[in-house]
Amino acid sequence: MNKKQKKNLARILICAAMMVLLHFLPTEGILRFVLYMIPYILIGYDVLKKAWKGIVNRQPFDESLLMAIATIGAIVLALVKDGDYVEAIAVMLFYQIGEWFQSYAVGKSRRNISDLMDIRPEYAAIEQDGELVQVDPDEVQTGSEIVVRPGEKIPIDGIIISGSSTLDTSALTGESLPREASEGDEVVSGCINLSGVLTIRTTKEFGESAVSQILDLVENASSRKSRSENFITRFARVYTPAVVFSAIAFAVIPPLVQHLIHGNPAWGDWIYRALTFLVISCPCALVISIPLSFFAGIGGASHEGVLVKGSNYLETLANTKTVVFDKTGTLTKGVFEVAGVHHNAIETEKILEYAAYTESASSHPISRSILTAYQKQQMRSEAQSGAEKTAGKPAEEKKYQLDRSRVQEIREISGQGITAVVDGHRTAVGNDKLMKSLGIGFIECHHTGTIVHVAVDGAYMGHILISDVEKPTSREAIARLKKNGVRKTVMLTGDGKKVAEQVASSLGVDEVYSSLLPGDKVSKVEELLQGRSARETLAFVGDGINDAPVLSRADIGIAMGAMGSDAAIEAADVVLMDDDPLKIVKAIRIARKCIRIVYQNIWFAIGVKVLCLVLGALGIANMWLAIFADVGVMILAVLNAIRALFVKNL
Repeated sequence: MNKKQKKNLARILICAAMMVLLHFLPTEGILRFVLYMIPYILIGYDVLKKAWKGIVNRQPFDESLLMAIATIGAIVLALVKDGDYVEAIAVMLFYQIGEWFQSYAVGKSRRNISDLMDIRPEYAAIEQDGELVQVDPDEVQTGSEIVVRPGEKIPIDGIIISGSSTLDTSALTGESLPREASEGDEVVSGCINLSGVLTIRTTKEFGESAVSQILDLVENASSRKSRSENFITRFARVYTPAVVFSAIAFAVIPPLVQHLIHGNPAWGDWIYRALTFLVISCPCALVISIPLSFFAGIGGASHEGVLVKGSNYLETLANTKTVVFDKTGTLTKGVFEVAGVHHNAIETEKILEYAAYTESASSHPISRSILTAYQKQQMRSEAQSGAEKTAGKPAEEKKYQLDRSRVQEIREISGQGITAVVDGHRTAVGNDKLMKSLGIGFIECHHTGTIVHVAVDGAYMGHILISDVEKPTSREAIARLKKNGVRKTVMLTGDGKKVAEQVASSLGVDEVYSSLLPGDKVSKVEELLQGRSARETLAFVGDGINDAPVLSRADIGIAMGAMGSDAAIEAADVVLMDDDPLKIVKAIRIARKCIRIVYQNIWFAIGVKVLCLVLGALGIANMWLAIFADVGVMILAVLNAIRALFVKNL
């Protein structure tokens, strides 16, 4: 609790204690009035002050005015009739209790978002004259070298140029599992360095870094309101003055009619009914709980590493019935791995060795995948032979090193592959075109993936199958989307038909469209948009870098694995801070839970108020029932809204 909440809670407790004390204290007349006004002023001075300011500023119609009129009117009636002042004070007391619950709920939501705000770095450390100097991150230029020690936040996006460490990314991704980082890895601001000292060369200015963009996104989320919030705002502007004038009419017209008919106007009874009507009809439950529900939903989502740019997007996401995926980087890792070696005339390890040394000078992803496979093969061989160390170095270090002196005459043929001389043997590693150009017969592969043929001294040695690896949770994510009411899943990719259909079949995707350029993906999404009903929405999920046009075109754009991706944060409506497809399911479930709570509060508040208004008009409801219809309903609605903060595990 903050200081204001503690102060208000103390006022509530003191006022309640004074009311109990006054109940047992026998007083009459003006003394009784003065004593009861002490707790009334204590608990209601801020409401009365706000109501007066509204009148002075010519914007009087809000819940403060309703509370002021109702309680002052009840006090006047009690004073005239020498009645009980407890009802008037109780109305103000319970109203303040409701306000305290609202303040606590908002504070709880803000704390979830504040946890995210803690990623803002306070300083960046730069080495000057052999000493580390702390400077404002805004003062650090692109290309500068900063030092991040254990326990410190990475202040600016960059590349590690020395050191290795474990990074805590939980504030960004919602995941507790730390990540390993070493020399050459890209790191983003907001992560916490847990172990080693890192020297980082910055690649962006602080204002353009991930942490700045994420904070700006979250801070501005409340400005984009949902249809429900906009409706409630417009509703309150009309509803509140209508209630005030209706109460005045209720207090004046029936007594005048009675006076004309039989001369007994019963002013006191009708004014009491009008005051009861005012308290019952106060729109606090709706005006407070609806925005709070969305705010809590956005706060709960951010705690899980799901950043929603506004409550309007939360509302749209809840209606998602079609989810369209980009393939590479979304459903697959976008990282190539050797899936097998087939039709080999020599040992698998030897084919990988020839291929790795031939490709050793290339930075192409396929070349890197072959090199990695060979290194892993070497590590397994050494582990099996019991050779833990070689030349005084651990085997783990040796795996990153190749003896480049074994390779000569490397020649890269664009669009075909590479030829070289390895240990005196002429090698050729590449695709079908390379084999044909060299006049070497090769064997076709019936598996899906990228095929790399290997030839040594003009003889075919076999081929290496390389595949883009599916993310381990992609299949489960597709299944859970369908279980949660998504009717159609679609995959768009620039890959060939054979690869695309194999991946779609493996993951359980309903429809797949292959060999698409970025512009083709936009056209395909537009076709899918035309084929769905008006109340259903289409979500597109991409990695946010090459998919910005499609993210913008869909009803709701979801960028995943976007920690540090400018294009993702700019183009998407929802940003998932890691690359786990299951987060898509979680985002939709959070949105649906939030909307469900919103409608529960709307129907509950309206239903109770209508019932109590009827009872009040008939003279059955008293001020205590009015307190429940106003404050009681508001407290229940606020407590219900708080549930949006909590997200169950999948």
